[in-house]
Amino acid sequence: MPGQGADRNEEKNAVSRLLDPPGLFICGDRVGSSHITLPVLSPTRRILLRMMGGALALALLVNVWPEKPCAWGSRPAITTLSKVKVPSAHIHTLSEVFEVYPPVLAVTPEGDLEITDGSSNASVAVIPSTKPACQSTLVRHSFANSYGQPYVGDYSPPPCDFNRVTFNLTVQGAGRQYDRLGSISFGDIELFRTSTAEPTKNGITWTYLKDMTSFLPLFRAQQKIIFDLGNLVNDIYISPFNVTLTAAYFTVEGGFTPADVIIPISKRQGATGQASFFQFPRDKAANAITLPQNARKAVFTIAATGQAQEEFWWGNVPQSETNVFPGNESLAGFSPFREVQLYVDDLLAGIAWPFPVIFTGGVVPGLWRPVVGIDAFDLKEEEIDITPWLGLLCDGKSHTFELRVSGLNDSSNGTAYASNTTGTTWWLSGKVFTWLDRPGHVTTSGQLKRLSPDPAFQIASQVYHSSNGSNLTLAYQVEASRHLSVSSQIHLSDGSVTVAWTQQLQYSNSGNYTSTGDQTNTARTTGQYRSSGGYYRTFEYPIYSHSTQQSIDGNLTLTATVNRSKNTQTIGRLAFPIGIEPYAAVNASQAESTAFQGALLQTSQNGSAYYTANQTKHTSYGYGNITQHMSLFGVRSSEDPDSNGIPKITHSKELFHRQVLAVNDSVVQDEESLMGVSIGHRHGYRHRTAGDGEGMALSGTPGKGAWVRGW
Repeated sequence: MPGQGADRNEEKNAVSRLLDPPGLFICGDRVGSSHITLPVLSPTRRILLRMMGGALALALLVNVWPEKPCAWGSRPAITTLSKVKVPSAHIHTLSEVFEVYPPVLAVTPEGDLEITDGSSNASVAVIPSTKPACQSTLVRHSFANSYGQPYVGDYSPPPCDFNRVTFNLTVQGAGRQYDRLGSISFGDIELFRTSTAEPTKNGITWTYLKDMTSFLPLFRAQQKIIFDLGNLVNDIYISPFNVTLTAAYFTVEGGFTPADVIIPISKRQGATGQASFFQFPRDKAANAITLPQNARKAVFTIAATGQAQEEFWWGNVPQSETNVFPGNESLAGFSPFREVQLYVDDLLAGIAWPFPVIFTGGVVPGLWRPVVGIDAFDLKEEEIDITPWLGLLCDGKSHTFELRVSGLNDSSNGTAYASNTTGTTWWLSGKVFTWLDRPGHVTTSGQLKRLSPDPAFQIASQVYHSSNGSNLTLAYQVEASRHLSVSSQIHLSDGSVTVAWTQQLQYSNSGNYTSTGDQTNTARTTGQYRSSGGYYRTFEYPIYSHSTQQSIDGNLTLTATVNRSKNTQTIGRLAFPIGIEPYAAVNASQAESTAFQGALLQTSQNGSAYYTANQTKHTSYGYGNITQHMSLFGVRSSEDPDSNGIPKITHSKELFHRQVLAVNDSVVQDEESLMGVSIGHRHGYRHRTAGDGEGMALSGTPGKGAWVRGW
């Protein structure tokens, strides 16, 4: 776990995750429905596979793709320069780890715009720019013994005009160390939450690019920048994290208009040089704030990350069964269901059912080298449209915004109800992104209409016994569903408009836990969000996990299989980018490149790994393999009168696709297409055989939560 911590004394139990995802459709072919878990490859075969992967590399491609029908539409016909930077293996002093994610718009050293993910092997679309751009270094710092000691510096706006900002976060580390959680803020406002990869003995590096344009008004003023990355260095865990954070500022015509005002809901410790996230349930995550009276649109964003007992919340057991195995320590409870709730003046305004992030030390560390887990470097925020509340919030008075996290309590007869609390700990913060009407206007509204019935919960558990009567296996099932809607008529300077926000979510989790620590979970979260402002989002988060553990004579051995997906479809936009923004700049003369109304993003990971550790000698090693597929489509839609306002997808084009296979620290296959240009990458990863003594740090396992960090 990447969290705060004091001491973690033992490295016990096992964990895992795997699922049969709904499938990834690429031009008619179903990908990822039942991936085969690859066996551990012999050294000879691994070398051959690496040679094959190297043969796929292309140094430069200029290509025009014709229209081709596929399951989601057709590929774009765009003529663009695409290139691959191919480093030679012998010049790699550090192994590169990376997250597979859609490329963003950035700036080259020459001042041109490029679509890239910033890695050394990225495919890049270069877009000549006629407007000046500039770059600045915001943070350069080594985080060693840094708990409670964040980096604090001064930010000044750059000397160029800009309407877009992109962060470049580059981190290096070498030697045994846990994964850690990081938070970047301007004063009390959290901008970006991330986590680290676990370094190897010879060292690693990674780069992550993030579009920060949503925070544009903050970048145009003096700020105090705070980078919190708690880390501990001692004679066992020896690696600091050397961090460089830069920003690129540039201008792109058109696009989404960022908010005028951003108001934090946070612990407000920026003035003392500390991070401002709450730690729930220890902290009451609430602020009383006053909104501008001329607000015309408002979106609340939620950053929520489970740590310690809550890192593997999706593998927790029913609260009534936490002591099901007497003689062993209690299992993490409050069920495997979590709901993050937003309250406005004690009225429920919105909810978020989180995506199950797995950090790079989680389950089995070998799963996440060199490809890290989905969203591990960018812990995404949830968005809730609170525009229907503006008639209440624009009265010039203060109003209380509060975040809570709830699991489930249950009784022996199978009744389940919201716990209104969780184990330790959730990092929480929020923001109100506010767009303003003309000066002097006061926004009012008619009656606020809320429909928020109690959620429906079902929970069941059964304990199976051995022949001597001892508890052997716990099996449990949890199901949940929830519907919420808020609407009102608000009066703006240009007239009255009816605004509404609705959410509908479903969840299921089937778990099995044995007295020896073996565990299986199959879970699925689905949801549908809709705003009257033209925003519509659906999502599906399936995960399957299976893990085993064995502890003999001070040696801990874990095996795990993980299979999961994150599939989202978004029409319109609330506060944050949805992934299609970079492509509007490719060729303004092609109307099609700017006409996408939404995005379809599908990604899946399938992997297996092994980990063993000697707890007395403080040595560990492991191996693993993982396959990831990702596709991003731009989509267009129309209103369907027969679907109750739900938009109908009428056209789609694949903008980005990547498929990666990594085995034992090495990428053996990496194929990518960007705007129709296909790239085969060659990676300079060091070959490593299983069991070479490379240190790994196990963060924790499902059912047990994350281990507390060792001092």
